[in-house]
Amino acid sequence: MARTPRRSVLVMSVLLGLILTSGFGAWSATVTSPGAMVPLPEETLDDHLARIAEQIPGFGGIFLDEDGRIAVYLVQGEVTTLSKREIGAAIARTLAWDDPRLRTGAIRVLPARYNFLQLKEWHDQLSPQVFEIEGVTLTDIDEARNRLRIGVENEEAGQRVLAALAAAGIPREAVVVEQVEPILPMTTLRDKVRPLVGGLQINFPGYLCTYGFNAVRSGIAGFVTASHCTEVQGGVENTPYWQPLEAEDTFIGTEIADPLYTWRLGCPRGRICRYSDSAFVQLAPGVSANLGYLARTESLGSLVIAGSFQITAEATRRVTGDTLNKVGRTTGWSQGPITQTCVNVGVTGTRIVLLCQDFVRATVAAGDSGSPVFKIGTNGDVTLYGLLWGGNSSGTSFVYSPIGNIQRSDELGSLRTCATGSC
Repeated sequence: MARTPRRSVLVMSVLLGLILTSGFGAWSATVTSPGAMVPLPEETLDDHLARIAEQIPGFGGIFLDEDGRIAVYLVQGEVTTLSKREIGAAIARTLAWDDPRLRTGAIRVLPARYNFLQLKEWHDQLSPQVFEIEGVTLTDIDEARNRLRIGVENEEAGQRVLAALAAAGIPREAVVVEQVEPILPMTTLRDKVRPLVGGLQINFPGYLCTYGFNAVRSGIAGFVTASHCTEVQGGVENTPYWQPLEAEDTFIGTEIADPLYTWRLGCPRGRICRYSDSAFVQLAPGVSANLGYLARTESLGSLVIAGSFQITAEATRRVTGDTLNKVGRTTGWSQGPITQTCVNVGVTGTRIVLLCQDFVRATVAAGDSGSPVFKIGTNGDVTLYGLLWGGNSSGTSFVYSPIGNIQRSDELGSLRTCATGSC
């Protein structure tokens, strides 16, 4: 990735000169008892949806509509004998989604043309092929449209994608090919805050980024930030970090985990892949941090800290249409709906493809990389969804790596992220 002096990388911003010393409980950098660590399944969201399709004949996808209702696609030619309540139960069980509407069968059924299993088969066949085409930005199974979706930068790339569809024998009407802005890493700065909480500005040699969220990994206290917010994206170079800027008394930690980007199953030929743009930084001795807390600003769009969000859960499922939030250094607190899930995303200017990422329609700008992404519950506590790493050039949509991807065994592995005693 191209570097420029003082690169901005997503971070939460605080007023210049503000030193926050209260409102967040201190957390020791030395942690010896990480608690029970349960390995997470290596399945993607698309794998979970495919398992639903195996239980529900004709299942074509699920999403939240504009009114927030749970909408389920069913292929009319494969009419299931299951009741809406049984359909809801299968979805709740597979996605670990505890929603009373699923238990009571209060779902909206829409006619589908394609079974999700068929869409996934086509996507798994097509995605590696089309990423060989210059100008392809993403591939996705679009649950809200019951179609495949291919993003391209220009008409020429679109025409080459159409030719690839024909050669693969995939019906043209099953695929939406549309122009999508290139996805760029989001990179910039701001203030000293102790104890450390998610969303603050961090500095690594020559550049700025966002402090994602505190975590305990294999008994080691630290924090997660974006992999591209290290001296070399992928691989451990012991990158040092300061908060907010490099100074004698602001050193906070050293990078100790950042898996290499490599070719793997599902990765397009000639590309290198991972399931998350994430790295783990070990906190320096004596640095205080508040496990399970994120900075909360005064309001949407604000950069002024007014309190905190407490993490009490990690997301176990993601649904198109759900409303998520992020707190980032440049644009502060922003909020919007998930527009796409489990998208394979090519990073502009690199050979990197990030697998099974999610898009959110919300404000983003350079300097927001590393922002924590979360959902606010009815009681004000939050569920951690992942880590923001990129966005479109117009600043209207961001991309994040889901927390389940970050904790895969081939990524950072199991992490403890919740506030003490909350989960």
